[in-house]
Amino acid sequence: MTSIGEALVAHLAVRGVECVFGIPGVHTIELYRGLAASGIRHVTPRHEQGAGFMADGYARVSGKPGVAFVITGPGLTNTLTAMGQARADSVPMLVVSGVNAMDSLGKSLGHLHELPDQQALARTVALVSERVESADHLAPALERAFAPFQSGRPGPTHIEIPLDVAGQAHTVSDLPAIPEPKSIVDPDQIARAAEMLANAQTPVILAGGGARFAATEIRKLAEKLGAPVVQTVNARGVLYDHPLGVPASPSLTAVRDLIEASDVTLAVGTELGQTDYDMYATGKMPAMRSLIRIDLCPDQLARHAADVPVLGDATQALTALTAQLETNAPCADGAEHAAKTRRAAFEEIGPEMRTLSDTLCAMRSAVPNAIIVGDSAYPIYAGNLYYDHDRPGGWFNAATGFGALGYGIPAAIGAALADPSASVICIAGDGGAQFSLPELMCAVDENLPITFVIWNNHGYQEIATSMQAVDVTVVGCDPTPPDFEHVARSCGMPFWQCGPEAKTIASTLKAASCERGPTLIEIRAPNVAHAS
Repeated sequence: MTSIGEALVAHLAVRGVECVFGIPGVHTIELYRGLAASGIRHVTPRHEQGAGFMADGYARVSGKPGVAFVITGPGLTNTLTAMGQARADSVPMLVVSGVNAMDSLGKSLGHLHELPDQQALARTVALVSERVESADHLAPALERAFAPFQSGRPGPTHIEIPLDVAGQAHTVSDLPAIPEPKSIVDPDQIARAAEMLANAQTPVILAGGGARFAATEIRKLAEKLGAPVVQTVNARGVLYDHPLGVPASPSLTAVRDLIEASDVTLAVGTELGQTDYDMYATGKMPAMRSLIRIDLCPDQLARHAADVPVLGDATQALTALTAQLETNAPCADGAEHAAKTRRAAFEEIGPEMRTLSDTLCAMRSAVPNAIIVGDSAYPIYAGNLYYDHDRPGGWFNAATGFGALGYGIPAAIGAALADPSASVICIAGDGGAQFSLPELMCAVDENLPITFVIWNNHGYQEIATSMQAVDVTVVGCDPTPPDFEHVARSCGMPFWQCGPEAKTIASTLKAASCERGPTLIEIRAPNVAHAS
């Protein structure tokens, strides 16, 4: 005989969960009863929002759902921001929370951590929210919470266990076998798509975050078609340093021109969202003729009508599509069109962003094949406009989609835990870093090989620049940063400081990456907006 809390942990282990991010509290003690003996690693963040962001970074790198344990009330509300980011970027995340005793729910009796309706709040963000009210509810609740990770578009899900239920008796006998996820691609739709692409003169491929694990398949199809591949932020790296690669934002005029000049557009794993395709808020998406879409989510396919909608996993659909195509005469001008677009897009972003993009390239060369996790920092904005990364899925940040500040530091911790063999670089601004600075100690506790790069321009430069652009007096954009050297020393982390020149940053980063465990680099950059 065991408890419901212990049974939950056993079920998670069977489902392949290897790591849980959480801060124990009186409302989750029973969830921890079986954790130590389960083989699941527990990582303690300094804030529940950090737990959620760590779960996000872990999921993006591992491809498995990130799991967080949080208390009722403030524990869950603190995690909602991270759940919002995960929902925007289709990141699989399970949040398990406590909730007050069953007979108190909804009665406003003044209990500790009480909310009027916690589950209703969770449902505003979670794809699924389940309450376990008895032992019989546990397995079905887990099945429903994991269902979005098995098929369709993933995102955050939630399970809450009342305080008086978690310790109740539960008999764990035979844990259910977990079926392998299945994605059956319609052969008729593949045939239609193949026919359109076979007859295309100037095809283009749009790769989104849903294609980041299908880099090999993207390359094979692109080469067979001679089609340029435009990579959104979450797809950078799928075609690194390739003649057909276009590692630039589809919001740029040069990239829009490429898309609009194409006679067939194949969009793979991209929601065609505003922050990728219309970041300048013109209200217009680039026109796409003869659109083929591949996506896991039928609702997503319905939001932007396509001539041929293909429901299914990107890897399977692309493999089937490549096999169906008989053409051995790829479009001869594809590489030329891609090169022209790269040159025009790089010119379009302007001298300041070009310099920052070059800086990112120098960092990439200093630490090859690293995972670069970003916050809403100036170099990240530049990289999202134009930057080619050397690792599929190795460039991601919170400067698009939901756009949550404070993401970078904890998400980098999750990424490092997901792939212990990888070097991880976190790029955060001095403003965004202060949202989650205490999480540095979590990286120290876990002895993770992360180089935290703080781009210190003494304020919210991007916001200040935006205010100035519309003649609003700059107010509130200059929060005083801490002394980052003292921060590093207080955490027991090696510290470097350098200027914003690309060569200096690269050499400093190379030295820092040779250290064991986490390190911190402060880049002293001018605040252009305030200087003007």
